[in-house]
Amino acid sequence: MSTDTPSPIRPTDDEARGLARGLIAQAQHAALGVIDPDTGAPMVTRVAFGCTPQGQPATLVSDLSHHTRALKANPAASILLGEPGPRGDPLTHPRLTLQAQVRFLRHGEAGHDEMAAHWLRDHPKAKLYIGFADFSFALFDVQRAYLNGGFGRAFVLTPDDLGF
Repeated sequence: MSTDTPSPIRPTDDEARGLARGLIAQAQHAALGVIDPDTGAPMVTRVAFGCTPQGQPATLVSDLSHHTRALKANPAASILLGEPGPRGDPLTHPRLTLQAQVRFLRHGEAGHDEMAAHWLRDHPKAKLYIGFADFSFALFDVQRAYLNGGFGRAFVLTPDDLGF
């Protein structure tokens, strides 16, 4: 008698790719997971979320925040996208985890002005602070993604699956 448990991961298909891409396109905020440089423990915070003009996941961060300090010490990060619907069990609604390495785009660097203008189209309230010297964009170079499309619908996706 085999003790092997069958994998709950389904083969990635176009429906899963479309659902994951839709979650990225619709997200305005995300849960960001980093490693706390003081303790080595995971830390999660909520951040604004968007994409670069080329579609790469991004957020706008302040050097004063603890999560930015953590990302500068260790650029490994996870982002959780997807919100529970208005009814039903929150765990039946789709969600996507992106595992990534972060790099920063600072004021004065090539592409910053284009990114800032693009960001403000979807995040107009950021106009109040986007020009502050301590703010920069954190760009997420996605390495792998995990899609939970609802009960019994789990997928592992690559950057190619997401169009990156």
